[in-house]
Amino acid sequence: MPARRRVATAASVAFVGVAPLVLTALGAAPAAAHGSMGDPVSRVSQCYAEGPESPKSDACKAAVAAGGTQALYDWNGIRIGDAAGRHQELIPDGKLCSAGSDAFKGLDLARADWPATAVSSGSYTFKYRVTAPHKGTFKVYITKEGFDPAKSLAWDDLDLQNPVATVTDPAASGGFYTFSGTLPKRSGKQVLYAVWQRSDSPEAFYSCSDVTFGGASTGGDGGSTPAPSASAPSEEQIEDGADESTVEHNGHGDQDASTSAEPVAKTEANQPKAAGTTENLAETGGDSSTSYIAMGGAAALALGAAALFMSVRRRATDGTRR
Repeated sequence: MPARRRVATAASVAFVGVAPLVLTALGAAPAAAHGSMGDPVSRVSQCYAEGPESPKSDACKAAVAAGGTQALYDWNGIRIGDAAGRHQELIPDGKLCSAGSDAFKGLDLARADWPATAVSSGSYTFKYRVTAPHKGTFKVYITKEGFDPAKSLAWDDLDLQNPVATVTDPAASGGFYTFSGTLPKRSGKQVLYAVWQRSDSPEAFYSCSDVTFGGASTGGDGGSTPAPSASAPSEEQIEDGADESTVEHNGHGDQDASTSAEPVAKTEANQPKAAGTTENLAETGGDSSTSYIAMGGAAALALGAAALFMSVRRRATDGTRR
């Protein structure tokens, strides 16, 4: 085989071999963070606490009937990977609690009997249950006075101009981000909508928490039957259900719940390191930046191989013409 042809063949093989790697790298989404509001407990966490296979409240039973049990096992995965602050643009009215995801559609059911946390106006300490901490900003919004809990939640139902809590990079401790806010004067059943926008990735997380001001809320029939009181899942429940989850607890790099960015003992499952620890890639943003570095390296290799391939072909063609 002539030397020129051998070089051209080698360049072609290099290009063909590297190209799939580039496509794979470019198609890989940044790893996901995970969490949901723990106090006031979110709808999905409440239903998970009741038991995905046999929920107790009518609302959670209806949610499972509509969307299946997997959504509850994946309680910490209501997210949009490329949100980048475009929450209203990406999530349509009536689908705020699911973040527009069909997998969590049961959480969008319009009914007044969702289990609720009793609250009152004034200062409130929010606790966000996190299984993979990241830097970012939390904003918590509340529905406007006169909100009808028996109707689907829409963006216009929220007081977007006056979030009840806003905090950036709170410290994670004991499995929770804890931060303060102020609840305004309201009455009856309301909804708190939490948005966690990461700063080390465009990914954002969402959750709906049902609350009631001034005592027990009425049930779905509009009568005097109180809606059940909400309660968060225990650490034991979270650990027991981790094997059924399709999202990673403490891990990053893909959507395989059985893998993680660093070895984590079974007894440490769902116990994130405190914010600021350099060994936790999730907290420092190492998971997403590492992905981008890999993409850039693969792209550079592909471009180099393509350039070599085209150069050799041009020389071979010129030699033939001579």
